[in-house]
Amino acid sequence: MKRTHISYIALVAMVALAMVLAACQPAATPTPEPTQPPTQVEKPTTPPQPTPTPEPTAVPLGSPENPLIMALAPSATAQELIASGEAIAKQLSDLTGYTIKTTVPNSYGALVEAMGAGNAHIGWLPPFAYVVAHQKGYADVGLITLRFGADHYGSQFIAHVDSGFTSYFDPQTNQNTADAATALAQFEGKKPCWTDPLSSSGYVIPVGYLNKYGIKTQAAAFVQGHPTVVRALYAKGICDFGATFIDARTSSALQKDLPDVMDKIVVIWRTDPIIPNDNVSYAATVPEDMRAKLNEAFLKIAETEEGKAALKAVYQIEGLKVVDDTFYDEFRVYLEASGVDVTNLVK
Repeated sequence: MKRTHISYIALVAMVALAMVLAACQPAATPTPEPTQPPTQVEKPTTPPQPTPTPEPTAVPLGSPENPLIMALAPSATAQELIASGEAIAKQLSDLTGYTIKTTVPNSYGALVEAMGAGNAHIGWLPPFAYVVAHQKGYADVGLITLRFGADHYGSQFIAHVDSGFTSYFDPQTNQNTADAATALAQFEGKKPCWTDPLSSSGYVIPVGYLNKYGIKTQAAAFVQGHPTVVRALYAKGICDFGATFIDARTSSALQKDLPDVMDKIVVIWRTDPIIPNDNVSYAATVPEDMRAKLNEAFLKIAETEEGKAALKAVYQIEGLKVVDDTFYDEFRVYLEASGVDVTNLVK
């Protein structure tokens, strides 16, 4: 009994000692929770915008600073052409308000290229030059010129009355009296006067007829201009025959200088009228509304006495008519049939 009591007292003492030891341990320091920085809403940042460069203000075509350039096909002397062209340009300016300047390129090739390069906006183009310019995308026809009441024309072979050639053309009926083979055979071995290599009626079409019938001639003289062909034949000794449009002999300058030209220079034979007259074309860069306004002005000029005089002085023009490119469809058929590569002629 005494022993049991002692064991109980020992057990109580051990428990008490344990409790005292636990109370003496330092309190555990709690681990602090990590603190999050306050959430901030970021504002999107816009990169600095460059200062816009102002667009250069386009200078309107037809203004004094950017005038329309009207290019005349080389024919007579540049001085005569420019004087006549400036008279037309002034009338156009008065009617449209556009500033228009004139120029005369030194060749048909230069004229075509000027239309494509922006150095000419209005061009007076002969048929082959127009075909090439349109084919290259440089120009579109606006108006066709009228001569002797027609918008198409043919070519005539002419010679001095003393040349010894037989005329197969009746001026009374205005008809040929023989076929081409008969009439042209007499030019075999003779020397021709042509206008220039790009002239439809003064070179390409006549040569085409001669080639078709196997007629070979001497080396030609290119005298630059239809009236010049007439003058050369009138003077004699330069060539035996020539070709011009119908009828270059009626030129006012020729009639004045050579009153007997119709008697001295006779028609040997004439082709059918298959060639379009010269035209007024617009460069591809000329807007449609500007073309329409210019067309209207040209037509008004052709109705006034002052305008008629200027048009007659520049290219013996009697009037103008609005057309589009389909006007050349028939001509292109004949051109293709001739085998002539017109691009080789426009240089």
